[in-house]
Amino acid sequence: MSSGAIRGSRVGSGPMGEAERGEAAPRRAITFYCANVHTTVLSFAAEAEAPESWDCPRCGLPASQDHENPPTAPRTEPYKTHLAYVKERRSDDEAEQILTEALATLRERRASGDVLY
Repeated sequence: MSSGAIRGSRVGSGPMGEAERGEAAPRRAITFYCANVHTTVLSFAAEAEAPESWDCPRCGLPASQDHENPPTAPRTEPYKTHLAYVKERRSDDEAEQILTEALATLRERRASGDVLY
């Protein structure tokens, strides 16, 4: 161990402790409850308006101040591929027509000698 090490203190601490930093602002504790029966107590400034919901730090579900009726988990939509979104917008007949037009254009370009990659 080096002889210049500072032990038993933290950076920013002074000999006076809290008195050196000044008084803390007045605070109030608000309790939030999630659907998994987790309780989270947060401190807010006395004059600040507390939010209606807060994400639970343990499970990530939304939490509210209502102990009897905590919010339910948000419904997550399953992952959709690009093809799934295209199929929602186009019918099979429309897709067939677009494919036919694209192939006709490609064949015309090949016949005229265009370089296609």
